[in-house]
Amino acid sequence: MRIAIIIGSIQEGRFGLAAADWLAARAYRRPDLDVDVIDLAQAWLPTVLPAEPPATGGPPAVEDLRPWLATADGFVIVTSEDNHSFPASLKNAIDWYREEWRAKPVAFVAYGAESGGLRAVDHLRPVFTSLAAACVGDPVTFRFRNAPDDAAAERLLDDLKDHHHAHR
Repeated sequence: MRIAIIIGSIQEGRFGLAAADWLAARAYRRPDLDVDVIDLAQAWLPTVLPAEPPATGGPPAVEDLRPWLATADGFVIVTSEDNHSFPASLKNAIDWYREEWRAKPVAFVAYGAESGGLRAVDHLRPVFTSLAAACVGDPVTFRFRNAPDDAAAERLLDDLKDHHHAHR
């Protein structure tokens, strides 16, 4: 199974890189997974969207990212909690694509202070559901930047894999 770990925040000094590295290190050890890490800070997606996202032939940055999303069997969204929700950079990236999310499992790694990023995940679930993606499992949270145990990562990765195999 190919999973894409997407780092949603593009803010300088973001913790998302460390959270994604933490999960990727555990995913790389599994022979049943191929892992891509996508950093939206390096994707340079345009912030002005057309009335309808193009199926193909969009701006170069959009087309550069499209095959990475299209070939993924599932996603892990790494998100900060900004103003009690998820970052605008992540919403922009979600909105540029449609078919790439459809019928694929999406799991979450979140970080923030008191809630550990859970409010961001609460706002992301209906967004992905509206795109016919399947939100799976419990989010893994970094509360006050404290790493969860390895078992949380394994459960998240198993949830992605189980959903993928059940719906093939």
